Amino acid sequence: MAISLRRISLRRISAEASACRLCEASLEPRPVFRVGARARLLIVGQAPGRRVHETGIPWNDPSGDVLREWLAMDRETFYDTSRIAIVPIGLCYPGTVAGADLPPMPRCAPLWQPKFRAALPAIGLTLLVGSYAQKYYLAARRKDSLSETVRAYREYLPEWFPLPHPSWRNKGWLARNPWFAREVIPALRRRVNACLRSV
Repeated sequence: MAISLRRISLRRISAEASACRLCEASLEPRPVFRVGARARLLIVGQAPGRRVHETGIPWNDPSGDVLREWLAMDRETFYDTSRIAIVPIGLCYPGTVAGADLPPMPRCAPLWQPKFRAALPAIGLTLLVGSYAQKYYLAARRKDSLSETVRAYREYLPEWFPLPHPSWRNKGWLARNPWFAREVIPALRRRVNACLRSV
């Protein structure tokens, strides 16, 4: 996706995003993201869950534990903003219905994703975690299903790396798709390590 915005101040964008109240009629605003101007890897998930909303720390939940396992990465490295930026498609917790998280607010990504990307010039690889991130960034380049998109990850390199969401709800998907652990995770680790070494 081409970014037409001129390079802008990460500090200014972070302050504006933290103060965002665009969706306060629908949710309790508490934008959650972590960024650093020298970050090489960008992780784009869907939206904070309840625990992340309460702590203000992205991926600070069982899904984050699974994602870090996929990356073979400890928490210290994962939260090192000099190396890794985390900006979800929806910055705020959207709430739940029948025990399931609601989708990210649709106005959020078009407003904040281009601004953050313009303010993060060193990003060499972006992980698109889940269907919402893939829909926004890959658009018509996505396959007919998330499974096909993830399996075709090579087509999106070197800029993007699509992944399923590491939620407990996807344990069945992981069991039905053993190729993910066998083929994709080793490739993911190699790409991420190469990206972070290129600082």
